[in-house]
Amino acid sequence: MSIFDKIKPQFLETDSGTGPAKNLFDYRRIWRKAVAVLALVALVPLCVLAFIDYNVTRHSLESETLLRTARTTSNARRTVAYFLEERTKALDFLAEHQGIDKLRDCDNLAKVLESLKSSFGGFVDIGIIDSRGRQVAYIGPHDLLGVDYSTQDWFENTMSQGTSISNVFLGFRDTPHLVVARKVYDAKTDKVYILRATLDTGQFNAMLTSLDLSGGGDAFLVNKEGVIQTPSKTHGELLKKVDLVDIPEFSEKTSVRQVRTTDGTEFTVGYAYVLGTPFIVMVVKETAAMLEPLKAIRMELLWMLSLCVAAILIVITWVATYMVNKIYIADQTRARTLHRMEHTNRMASIGRLAAGVAHEINNPLAIINEKAGLISDLFIYRKEYAHDERLLANINSILDSVSRCGRITKRLLSFARHIDVEMASIVFKDLADEVVDFLRKEAEYRSISITMDIPDDLPEFVSDRGKLQQIFLNLINNAFQAMNDGGSLYIAARAITEDRLIFSVQDDGCGIPEADIKRIFDPFFSTKKKTGGTGLGLSITYGLVQELGGTMAVESEVGKGTVFTITMPLKGARKA
Repeated sequence: MSIFDKIKPQFLETDSGTGPAKNLFDYRRIWRKAVAVLALVALVPLCVLAFIDYNVTRHSLESETLLRTARTTSNARRTVAYFLEERTKALDFLAEHQGIDKLRDCDNLAKVLESLKSSFGGFVDIGIIDSRGRQVAYIGPHDLLGVDYSTQDWFENTMSQGTSISNVFLGFRDTPHLVVARKVYDAKTDKVYILRATLDTGQFNAMLTSLDLSGGGDAFLVNKEGVIQTPSKTHGELLKKVDLVDIPEFSEKTSVRQVRTTDGTEFTVGYAYVLGTPFIVMVVKETAAMLEPLKAIRMELLWMLSLCVAAILIVITWVATYMVNKIYIADQTRARTLHRMEHTNRMASIGRLAAGVAHEINNPLAIINEKAGLISDLFIYRKEYAHDERLLANINSILDSVSRCGRITKRLLSFARHIDVEMASIVFKDLADEVVDFLRKEAEYRSISITMDIPDDLPEFVSDRGKLQQIFLNLINNAFQAMNDGGSLYIAARAITEDRLIFSVQDDGCGIPEADIKRIFDPFFSTKKKTGGTGLGLSITYGLVQELGGTMAVESEVGKGTVFTITMPLKGARKA
């Protein structure tokens, strides 16, 4: 027997039967509905709450991601703006306190460049350009004195706006650089000059590459045309068009967008225009990498939800099984009680009828016995009949038949007396003889042999004689129905302990299938419904054994026979 068979509830193998009220006794259907309803009530709110929690967490994480990207972009813009503003203000200070005359002095200009390098850093060279665009003074690593810048964009912007910060470009140096220029008016000569300085892109680039961006983020500058101004890790080469998205319209505020590339990758992009410059700070992060914590949260939520669902289902199944099983047991107990009462009432009626019949028969039998005895005496004392053996034999046959009828009526009266509850000392051998005598004629007619193995020294025990008669009468009657003509019935009794006896009724009939053995004591379950079985005999017998404080077990094998074993206490232990 498997573990499942041991813990399996009894109602799983029941049959709801037929009739208008069959749904009331379909315990498997009741159990399924109970589990389904309880699971629905418990799990739906749990799943809804888990879904809401996940979406709130996702929305919160996405909002935090966008906010962090916007904050990083704004900080990068301030860093770039401060860097460029600081160097522009340095040129303003030089123009204000040095003047063009002093700055055109090469020795002085060289000292100024060294001071700028040591104080601010990032300066490569410095020069003065006249209003025609020709460089009239220069200190730096290249030979650029006299170079004409009149066609350069930064020159035109400086002349028109007073201050200019150029894009990163190659120019005459053929290396990436940017220019900071300041328009200066020389009052002595009444001429306009441009104080121009070249900034090192290495230091400029380091400001963005040093940003700590999680998830493989990228920060770089582009100009308004979308040309990359500082190195980008993954989104294009320097001085090439950015391959990610179009540049948004000018806005003083930082903006964040989520864009999807042609290969399906989604990025979160922060934009910030650096005011007074041609630069736009771009901070690009892969959305999936930024939402990586959401995967861990989702897995934790799924694990918790799975564990909760499993625990709830286990508890619901256990509770539903326990309750339905209790209902089933209560219904079975009530059914046994009702049918036992019905059976007891019926047996009481039969007993009263038997007693009445026995009394009515005993009266004429007494007259017959008296008259037959008188005739026998007359024939014996009359010489002409005294030696008529045939006549005397007929008289003796009448007397024997009357005696046999008397014994039958005595059994009926004994059976009728034991219908009422009466705890008394019982000799099992006498009780077995009484029960077998009721069915002996059927056994002789069907050639069924009855063997009784009951020791003479079997102790007497206290019990209800009438109920014991019903128990063994039902078992023997069932054995007769299971056997073919010529079968064998074996009745045995043994004392197994000092206070308990064991009785067995064994037949060599058709046997009981293994699938039906667990249910044969259930009310209305019968293996003989097609031949008129009601399913109440063994149920009532089982109840009577329990009522007398005993236990009942069955062993059977199809085609070989069945053994019913009853264990009873020596002293009456009748249950209320």
